[in-house]
Amino acid sequence: MGSCIICGTSVDGHICDLHEEDALFEFRGNSADQLNVGRYYRGNVDGFAEFGVFVDIGDSVTGLLHRSELDQRLDSLDWEPGDEVYVQVKNVRDNGNVDLGWSIRQAEREFRGVLVDDPDVGHSTLLDEEEDDSGNADGDGPSAQSPSTEDASDADQVEADADDSDPAPRTEDEATDEQTATDDDHSEGTAVGTVGETTDAENPTDTAVVASTGTETATEGTAGDGADADSDTTDDAPATVAIGSLEDHVGDDIRLEGEIVGVRQTSGPTVFELHDETGTVDCAAFVEAGVRAYPDVEEGDFARLDGEVRRRRGELQVETEDLAVLDEAERDAVEQRLADALDDEARPDAVSPLAEDPTIEALSADLVEAATEIRKAVLTDRPVIVRHANTADGYLAGSALERATLPLVTDQHRRSDAQYHYFDRRPLEGGVYDMDDATKDTSQMLDNRARHDEALPLFVFVAAGGTRESLDGFDLLNVYGAPTVVVDDIEVDGAVTDAVDAVVSPSLADAPDTTATALAANVAAHVNGDVREDLRHLPAVSFWEDAPEAYVDLADAAGYDAEAVAQLREAVALEAHYQSYEDKRELITDLVFGDDESDVGGLAGHVAEQFREKVDEEVATAEANLDYRTVDDATVAVLDTDAYSHQYEFPPETLLLDELHRSVRGDADAVVGVDTDTLYVRTDADVDLHELVADVDEAVPEGGVTTRSVRDGSIRYLAGERDAVLDATLERLAAAL
Repeated sequence: MGSCIICGTSVDGHICDLHEEDALFEFRGNSADQLNVGRYYRGNVDGFAEFGVFVDIGDSVTGLLHRSELDQRLDSLDWEPGDEVYVQVKNVRDNGNVDLGWSIRQAEREFRGVLVDDPDVGHSTLLDEEEDDSGNADGDGPSAQSPSTEDASDADQVEADADDSDPAPRTEDEATDEQTATDDDHSEGTAVGTVGETTDAENPTDTAVVASTGTETATEGTAGDGADADSDTTDDAPATVAIGSLEDHVGDDIRLEGEIVGVRQTSGPTVFELHDETGTVDCAAFVEAGVRAYPDVEEGDFARLDGEVRRRRGELQVETEDLAVLDEAERDAVEQRLADALDDEARPDAVSPLAEDPTIEALSADLVEAATEIRKAVLTDRPVIVRHANTADGYLAGSALERATLPLVTDQHRRSDAQYHYFDRRPLEGGVYDMDDATKDTSQMLDNRARHDEALPLFVFVAAGGTRESLDGFDLLNVYGAPTVVVDDIEVDGAVTDAVDAVVSPSLADAPDTTATALAANVAAHVNGDVREDLRHLPAVSFWEDAPEAYVDLADAAGYDAEAVAQLREAVALEAHYQSYEDKRELITDLVFGDDESDVGGLAGHVAEQFREKVDEEVATAEANLDYRTVDDATVAVLDTDAYSHQYEFPPETLLLDELHRSVRGDADAVVGVDTDTLYVRTDADVDLHELVADVDEAVPEGGVTTRSVRDGSIRYLAGERDAVLDATLERLAAAL
């Protein structure tokens, strides 16, 4: 037997369970499963990745300190490989991966003792014992790591004062009694909570006898083997309470029902994190030091737990006496109760539209539903991934949701990089979520789940994903159960509505057309009403022409006159083209909201000037090379974009053809752009691109004609059939005009 180096309590070793997290350990093992979860270890930086820092613990084990655990940006760390750091072991996975946590103590002197964690010895030893030639192996002699008797007494007093449930200083016997209730060295295989009721702290010998006989032995068997989920409920069962009310039940025996959202094994008890509709609490179950209690109970199970509410280190904890997995009917009832409570908490009140807009009024219920899904994701620590078209409308719509969601993420997590870890915007080419995009997203989310236990993200598709070209991508996400929301201004296919969890689109309510930004900005106002004023100008900016007067007036009231609106739209369109797969968060924020501390007053005007110069030059070249063709009394302007536009430079073909269509509207009924294997259609007529493609494919069956993107009005075909496909397209298009 020895004494705790901090409080002096008699223990088998040198640290008691109560003070284990106050000590620093040096690891002498050779495998991850020998680490003790919850302990702080000395380590050395091994290397860096975009998601965190790899740290060597001892000579044979490496763990990951994820960027979400740091108190600063990853790129601001001044660590170099080999640097000594101090980390906490948060979890050791079955595959050997080690999750590490950040320690605010980054110097040895900031810990209250230094010990060696040597699995071959079987318990922790004082660091200086290995260098002590005096034969003082029991650690009773003074050392740099072991406090004096006076210091131990002071430490006891501090611990006693910190316990809100015990305002008076504890005596030595009371401290020993509390330690006995949780310390594996005195429990000898009994369940936590039971020992505290039956053990005389002044007679540890009697404790050992009681723990090995009678009902205590039965308790040990129950905890070790796992409780029977079908065990009978007796008349004297404790009252079922909500986790949110545990403050009122300290010292009481209670019953909880909820979901097991975490399981971690400490060097002493097994700790189950139980969640119900009112909160989450740690529940400690003990069978033997370091031995898994209730091994059949796993994360994701819904369970009933009986135990005593206690306050440990200022936090509420339930000392588990019985834990049973609920049967199917009971599980369904509890699961539904939790889901309903989460929906109630996440569902926003219906708010007024940003401006008077019949489309938004018609979609009021859908806006609330989409906002609820986003708020629910934040509340449940689920990352939110916004996928949007790489156009001005897409970036504006995505930035509206970003503006609303980021403050909620910050409030939920309180980490310096939470905004980058729990929210992301990822632009999409053509507004189509194809298999390339879906495969990348799926691979990343599964990797994050395997490495960091990260929940599958909520995917929000804005100005993207509304048509059948995205179905393969949605199907892949659905295989893994990742939730999805679509906010799109174009006509949404019925198959897409069936494939996702929520849809906002005018086509589903026979409402007037609008932009994706107008829809997304109103969703954002429901997500977070505090940013409503920031969003007022966005809808007007998203209309290239004929913006509704209500939105024009709203933008003007926000300080954006007609010229400012046009400059902002053009600036965002230009920046959307460059590095089109990047979110450019800070730059877009500066452009759209102008809230950076630097002087960004002239940024939109400066970028818009580049836009206008480049577009005017390209349009002038294109107009001079248009081939006007008359088919069945319809005039179609055809541009060979391969020959008369700069490939891969600004403006892209889609934006060039939009500008060209507006400039020749009085001279042509439609504009068609054609390059090596892609054809673009621009017209004010009501033309169904899918029907057009089906007709052309029937006329040129060897052409491999398919719809590429309804949003872009683009069609793909085999390059060798270009002329035949173009002729067939002009013929079918003229018939529809």
